[in-house]
This record gives sequence, C-alpha cells and structure tokens, in this order.
Amino acid sequence: MEIDLTSLNSNVTPVVEIDTNLSFSKQYLNNSTIKKLDNVKVKGTIKKDSNNDNILSLLVEGSMLIEDSVNLEDINYPFSIQIEEKISEKNENTIDIMDILWQNIILEIPLKFTNVKDYSKFQGEGWKLVSEDELKDEYNPFNELDSILGEE
Repeated sequence: MEIDLTSLNSNVTPVVEIDTNLSFSKQYLNNSTIKKLDNVKVKGTIKKDSNNDNILSLLVEGSMLIEDSVNLEDINYPFSIQIEEKISEKNENTIDIMDILWQNIILEIPLKFTNVKDYSKFQGEGWKLVSEDELKDEYNPFNELDSILGEE
C-alpha cells in the first residue's frame, strides 16, 4: 500500500491520514503459520516530529486464520497492534507500508493457541492430553519422583 507523502514533505499539510482495510497476499503468508489474513483495519497518521522526521503512528486490528495447536482445525485469532515508527526514507514522496505492517503482524502470531476446552477426546493407549491445570494438580510425572526422593 503506497502512501503519498508529497503534501507532508512540502509542508502543505501537517498530517497524512490513513484509514483503510487491507488483505495480505499468499506472497506474505507462504513463510508463516497464518493461513488467511483479510480485512485488516489500518488507521493512523504520518506526521513530522520536532526533528523533521516522518513518524508513522498506526492502530492495526484484524483476525488471522491459524491452525489450532490441539485439534488442528482452522480458527480465527484476533489481534490489535499499536505501531509507532520513524520512517527512514526522508526524501521520498511515497512509502509502501505493507512491509512495516507485516513485520508487526508476524510478531503477533502465537506459538500455541487453542479453543479446545474438553481434552478428554484426545487420548490413546497409554497416553492422554491434559490441560495445564490438570498437569499441575494430579498428572505431574515428577510428583512420584518427589515422593521417592523425599523418602531417602
């Protein structure tokens, strides 16, 4: 997404307003765990600071389609990012903010995320998936070691 900075750089206007919805192409998504990223709301401004540097200030909100860490189904993961960044291209009349947006969105991808509440369906012969609360309470394999070490 190209933003025209001509009026800002020539001091015609003090602020360039940004208010748009964006979708990210497969080119961006190929090297990430995001399956789909559409209707990302981008709202903010570009203005000059006291040093005459261009400052990008954005609120980015949306929902990314990712894979559930437990049942591997597709789920929507909402995100909201506040971006405050100095734009290094001082003498340019346009700037493409897609890479800046992508770099900040990629940081919001969770390592693990699940909507599963009932873990009882995920079990087999000699194993079962437990929640972190259950692990702390009764299924902690180190509880038995603690009792053995305590006896010595």
